[in-house]
Amino acid sequence: QVQLVESGGGLVQAGGSLKLSCAASGRTFSNYAMGWFRQAPGMEREFVATISGSGARTYRADAVKGRFTISRDNAKKTVNLQMNSLKPEDTAVYYCAAGLILAATNFPSAAKYDYWGQGTQVTVSS
Repeated sequence: QVQLVESGGGLVQAGGSLKLSCAASGRTFSNYAMGWFRQAPGMEREFVATISGSGARTYRADAVKGRFTISRDNAKKTVNLQMNSLKPEDTAVYYCAAGLILAATNFPSAAKYDYWGQGTQVTVSS
């Protein structure tokens, strides 16, 4: 069992930065690929980024490449999403997720993740 708690959301102007954090419980954190997804009102949940259990591999959606960076600290059982050059279209509830995923081709699939946080709101004003 893994429990996830996100933090760091808020209101920021376009062009600004935010850092989201996700704290995990459980003894096998390093076994899990950790992902960030987002969901805007009226929209489907969208993949943002994933990092493998070891941290050696990362995968980001095209919409955030060059702006968002995902990282993890297995000793602290945390995963972070550094978001720079934010745009109004980045406004959404951001969710942290954990899954026993080995194949990178599965990283973007929400269905492959077993555990989810409650979400944190990110609002980017124009």
